[in-house]
Amino acid sequence: MLELPRALHDAMVAHARRDHPDEACGVLAGPAGSDRPTRHVEMLNAARSPTFYEFDSMEQLQVWRAMDDADEEPVVIYHSHTATEAYPSRTDVSLAQEPSAHYVLVSTADPDTAVVRSYRIVDGEVTEEPVSVVE
Repeated sequence: MLELPRALHDAMVAHARRDHPDEACGVLAGPAGSDRPTRHVEMLNAARSPTFYEFDSMEQLQVWRAMDDADEEPVVIYHSHTATEAYPSRTDVSLAQEPSAHYVLVSTADPDTAVVRSYRIVDGEVTEEPVSVVE
């Protein structure tokens, strides 16, 4: 199960809505080994696409180095789907390189209701997990 602090959940959803119709992407960082996200890192979708996201390689290097320096890790890697459900595409699965991360998708296909779902993606296998938003 992924426990998401309300502020981080809301920040991801706000980012997804703000970047719509392009996909948004980012990271929720947390103390290494804790499995607890504590910090939102909004990132640029270098693809600037409504159907694909790609971290800017230089920005990703800077973010990962900063997390390493702070003894943090990417607890959540998130992006949005703007016209489809919050389920990983084949491309999403092939790009999943952090086996300990939660992969969160935010669907903004319905402008009134953002749908947030979380997955573990390990060796190409996708497993959905419950999301609990906590205060």
